Amino acid sequence: MAAERGARRLLSTPSFWLYCLLLLGRRAPGAAAARSGSAPQSPGASIRTFTPFYFLVEPVDTLSVRGSSVILNCSAYSEPSPKIEWKKDGTFLNLVSDDRRQLLPDGSLFISNVVHSKHNKPDEGYYQCVATVESLGTIISRTAKLIVAGLPRFTSQPEPSSVYAGNNAILNCEVNADLVPFVRWEQNRQPLLLDDRVIKLPSGMLVISNATEGDGGLYRCVVESGGPPKYSDEVELKVLPDPEVISDLVFLKQPSPLVRVIGQDVVLPCVASGLPTPTIKWMKNEEALDTESSERLVLLAGGSLEISDVTEDDAGTYFCIADNGNETIEAQAELTVQAQPEFLKQPTNIYAHESMDIVFECEVTGKPTPTVKWVKNGDMVIPSDYFKIVKEHNLQVLGLVKSDEGFYQCIAENDVGNAQAGAQLIILEHAPATTGPLPSAPRDVVASLVSTRFIKLTWRTPASDPHGDNLTYSVFYTKEGIARERVENTSHPGEMQVTIQNLMPATVYIFRVMAQNKHGSGESSAPLRVETQPEVQLPGPAPNLRAYAASPTSITVTWETPVSGNGEIQNYKLYYMEKGTDKEQDVDVSSHSYTINGLKKYTEYSFRVVAYNKHGPGVSTPDVAVRTLSDVPSAAPQNLSLEVRNSKSIMIHWQPPAPATQNGQITGYKIRYRKASRKSDVTETLVSGTQLSQLIEGLDRGTEYNFRVAALTINGTGPATDWLSAETFESDLDETRVPEVPSSLHVRPLVTSIVVSWTPPENQNIVVRGYAIGYGIGSPHAQTIKVDYKQRYYTIENLDPSSHYVITLKAFNNVGEGIPLYESAVTRPHTDTSEVDLFVINAPYTPVPDPTPMMPPVGVQASILSHDTIRITWADNSLPKHQKITDSRYYTVRWKTNIPANTKYKNANATTLSYLVTGLKPNTLYEFSVMVTKGRRSSTWSMTAHGTTFELVPTSPPKDVTVVSKEGKPKTIIVNWQPPSEANGKITGYIIYYSTDVNAEIHDWVIEPVVGNRLTHQIQELTLDTPYYFKIQARNSKGMGPMSEAVQFRTPKASGSGGKGSRLPDLGSDYKPPMSGSNSPHGSPTSPLDSNMLLVIIVSVGVITIVVVVIIAVFCTRRTTSHQKKKRAACKSVNGSHKYKGNSKDVKPPDLWIHHERLELKPIDKSPDPNPIMTDTPIPRNSQDITPVDNSMDSNIHQRRNSYRGHESEDSMSTLAGRRGMRPKMMMPFDSQPPQQSVRNTPSTDTMPASSSQTCCTDHQDPEGATSSSYLASSQEEDSGQSLPTAHVRPSHPLKSFAVPAIPPPGPPTYDPALPSTPLLSQQALNHHIHSVKTASIGTLGRSRPPMPVVVPSAPEVQETTRMLEDSESSYEPDELTKEMAHLEGLMKDLNAITTA
Repeated sequence: MAAERGARRLLSTPSFWLYCLLLLGRRAPGAAAARSGSAPQSPGASIRTFTPFYFLVEPVDTLSVRGSSVILNCSAYSEPSPKIEWKKDGTFLNLVSDDRRQLLPDGSLFISNVVHSKHNKPDEGYYQCVATVESLGTIISRTAKLIVAGLPRFTSQPEPSSVYAGNNAILNCEVNADLVPFVRWEQNRQPLLLDDRVIKLPSGMLVISNATEGDGGLYRCVVESGGPPKYSDEVELKVLPDPEVISDLVFLKQPSPLVRVIGQDVVLPCVASGLPTPTIKWMKNEEALDTESSERLVLLAGGSLEISDVTEDDAGTYFCIADNGNETIEAQAELTVQAQPEFLKQPTNIYAHESMDIVFECEVTGKPTPTVKWVKNGDMVIPSDYFKIVKEHNLQVLGLVKSDEGFYQCIAENDVGNAQAGAQLIILEHAPATTGPLPSAPRDVVASLVSTRFIKLTWRTPASDPHGDNLTYSVFYTKEGIARERVENTSHPGEMQVTIQNLMPATVYIFRVMAQNKHGSGESSAPLRVETQPEVQLPGPAPNLRAYAASPTSITVTWETPVSGNGEIQNYKLYYMEKGTDKEQDVDVSSHSYTINGLKKYTEYSFRVVAYNKHGPGVSTPDVAVRTLSDVPSAAPQNLSLEVRNSKSIMIHWQPPAPATQNGQITGYKIRYRKASRKSDVTETLVSGTQLSQLIEGLDRGTEYNFRVAALTINGTGPATDWLSAETFESDLDETRVPEVPSSLHVRPLVTSIVVSWTPPENQNIVVRGYAIGYGIGSPHAQTIKVDYKQRYYTIENLDPSSHYVITLKAFNNVGEGIPLYESAVTRPHTDTSEVDLFVINAPYTPVPDPTPMMPPVGVQASILSHDTIRITWADNSLPKHQKITDSRYYTVRWKTNIPANTKYKNANATTLSYLVTGLKPNTLYEFSVMVTKGRRSSTWSMTAHGTTFELVPTSPPKDVTVVSKEGKPKTIIVNWQPPSEANGKITGYIIYYSTDVNAEIHDWVIEPVVGNRLTHQIQELTLDTPYYFKIQARNSKGMGPMSEAVQFRTPKASGSGGKGSRLPDLGSDYKPPMSGSNSPHGSPTSPLDSNMLLVIIVSVGVITIVVVVIIAVFCTRRTTSHQKKKRAACKSVNGSHKYKGNSKDVKPPDLWIHHERLELKPIDKSPDPNPIMTDTPIPRNSQDITPVDNSMDSNIHQRRNSYRGHESEDSMSTLAGRRGMRPKMMMPFDSQPPQQSVRNTPSTDTMPASSSQTCCTDHQDPEGATSSSYLASSQEEDSGQSLPTAHVRPSHPLKSFAVPAIPPPGPPTYDPALPSTPLLSQQALNHHIHSVKTASIGTLGRSRPPMPVVVPSAPEVQETTRMLEDSESSYEPDELTKEMAHLEGLMKDLNAITTA
């Protein structure tokens, strides 16, 4: 109807009538055909339009049963109404005399009481509806198939079975496919209700999942197809209790290949049984299917997969995988999805004139590919010279005649169904000529050029129009004896020649020419008879070219004789070429088959054949491709490696054989292994073809095993690798941490090489998988080589002579690399002239032009894995979408760091799309790029990716450690240094260690932390004229690095006003003049003395010292009980001098800012007391604890008493608040105390009860168990004669100690470490004892601790004691202090009297 409306609109427009007038003026019979309603007709002619004629309803495939009724629908539209008829199997049905079949008013066919038996099937077949309109034409519908279900027959029946509770069961019931929709099941003679647990598969099979007791009973299936129901055998299903034992996993029903049409539903059956009960998963083409979130994929009872509304994308191979935890089995099936024919382009209605050529277009799709046939008015169009199928499905009609008019239908058909689409052809009459002269016949028509396939005609103008400038010409031609005439028009007016193409050789054609002017066509010329030249015919293509693989190295090709070609075929030439190459080979063949041998295994080749006759080679056949058969691999797997995991397992890794040697699809690998001592006992393991590693477990401890691997194809096993051995560990070693440092490293330099040898780490309980050797000029990070863990030496080659190389050795395992061991060596100079390099001169060659470069890899990414490892991944756009490498290409990864700037690239090759770059420097930015190489073709470098390795603890100490004295302050030194060369991260701080004994244990050195990245630090209040040793350790976020070598520095000697420019410490505004004399402890006297006077003074002082010692000893003896003496002796023996040996004069320990309590000069090592008491107190006690000194010393004490505030603002020193909570308390030995050091005399107190004293006893007590005790407690000890020297460290004080305390034990409460100790605090832990000095690691830094006892190695600084007094906010009563001072002054007077005497 749309076409009719279009035609009517066209007829009503002025442009259409103008077009018709032009046609009348030219009367051009060769005008182009008009489509879809544009009728090129003159106004005078009768107007014809296209008539709508089509089917409203077409019959569809129908399933019926015997004895039932069937309606095949059909309805067509046309004006007038069409006549409807039916065809069955291509023959018209006579419905007039048929009492069972009748035509319904709408055109449908009704069949009552369908007849169907084994030998009589009159109703089953293919039906087609035919609609006809007189004087218009005929159309036919699609073909519909009527299927009548046969008599019920069981091809398999259910069988008795049993099932364990909770498991799956199936019952078979197979009938003919057309009866499946009529199958149902009964349990105990009652209809069985189906649900999610009990289902019926499309085949009729019953599936029961998760069986329960209620599922037991008698089952049978019933077929009801119209007649009486047909029953299967009745069988019993028993449900058994769960035996709780493992049973084998088996398939009860496996999927089978299926074919479905787009839009249908499909069920892939899969049911498994076993104990434990298995679970079912599905995969499609190696991709797991998500049945939970998909709307179209449903997992049915038992594990079957249902796919609804199938699409073409659902086609593929489906894998059913059953797993019950103990074992896994799988089955697969192919799903093929087909599609009914569908029109992409339908034929359209056409207007045309006689003698014209037209083409009906028809484009279809479907799966399988549909075949197309054409029908005209219900009759098949048979291809001929004038009816041709062009461009696969289009119909071309040449030289139209009136009888060609009608309805043409394109019918597409495949295995799934068929479809039709039609169009109408109308042949228009030529318009009658208008009044006016018409041209006469053209003159002298001749064939000026005659060839085999074309003829050129020329002529002269008609006599009636000698000029002929406005004449056009039409050439009509036909084969002799054929009534159908074709026409060819000249291209522009006045042209008097035309070339007729596409003629047949040696064929007679009849030509005539007509001229047209504005009034119409004139007379026709006389017929001209012309015969085309005979063609020297070459052979056509050989038909039915086939090739098939006869063996892995041969292919047989067959063909037939060409259909066209004059003369006898002399021979054939068979061309063949390996797929992917451009080199074609050929062989001459005289027969119709040939077998080519010597081909590559499992390789695709293409073949074509050319026939030869006496005229030469003919037309080549299209290429035919075939692949040679697969065979066993011809090479072993590559890169076999073994990795010992523990004492009972070894991991094996390998790579597939080279692609050219695989000879087929690798289906698996065979691993064989045996003990090295037992050659015959071989164990074999098979793994899948995609697996490239396998863990072999259950091996014996400390045993050497040999391994080899071979690849498998479906043809068998290929050659195996050589035996590779590895030895399991004797015991399960630790691989949760990196190996320790190798125990030794030796180097032997040569001229251009260095021989490196080493021994393994001393701790053999940590796994070592190999050693990393780093070397370079000045730095060991230029090159890194990794060797096997069994190797003990290595020769570093290609070195420069006379060069200083630094070499590092690290053991590594899967966790990482251990601590490095460093060594340096200088290669020898060139002394032997025989070692001159030899240069090889290459002969000149002709350069080969570079092949086309490949595309570089894309998407390069760097993933940081550790401090020295980065994984590089990339994609290759020249690979298929699945990114699988199937050829011999490889990739080159290069990397470098920009620090230093001239660093060279390092390269490595990879055959996969990732590479693990190891041996990198920690905390270093690297750039990476990748290129691909295939044969002689390479790509450019890809875009770069960047990655920074993780930090690692510093692996080298701080450099250039220097110590200088601060100008004007002899007790203050400045330590300077440079960062470590291998910081391996951002330095977050340093720790300065210093001591007066370079051989002391490191935990006995004084600790001075430096926060941040400062490279200088001041240390104050050191002892003058004393050698110190300094070490520095750097730290970052990963931990501490190694310490630097010890640097020695001796503090300067102190000088008075006449000294060397060193001045005394600032004594503060509260300085008080000394009670007698004004000399500093180490200063010079203010008045000149001769040598004799100086000698007298020294002798006098010595005598006085001895007398005072005797007095003090007698005094202490009187005040100490024998029991207390025993205690003191024992405790002193525990805390004896084990760290500092020799004369105290040899070493002058530094002032450690520790408050010294008592100094005792008794021979403590001889004391019989096993339990001396150790106390801590804020200030010194009495005169019994000190060595007597002269007045000058005492005056210095008063000088310093109030000088603390003057030192709080020293440069680079932490404030008091900043120190708190940062420095631990320390316990220090007292044994190296020099007796000549000055201390402050302290008063004694006799008022404390003895019960407040602390005791020292067991070995299990912690040093910090004794908290700060008060002055009162300490004084009681002094009164009791228990005078063990101790010191007290305030927690807010800078860390200046030789030891770090252990972690405090649980028990007594401790007070805030930021507070000074007070007398009231002494009673908190009086009964907690302490033992000999213990030390702790530096890990206790930063933890706040309560005060603890410290054994003091040097005399106290009174200045620091004075600070403590100030900070304690006057913990002592004024009268107590007065009493103490009076006692001290009395002693000094006695001393002066003795001196005067």
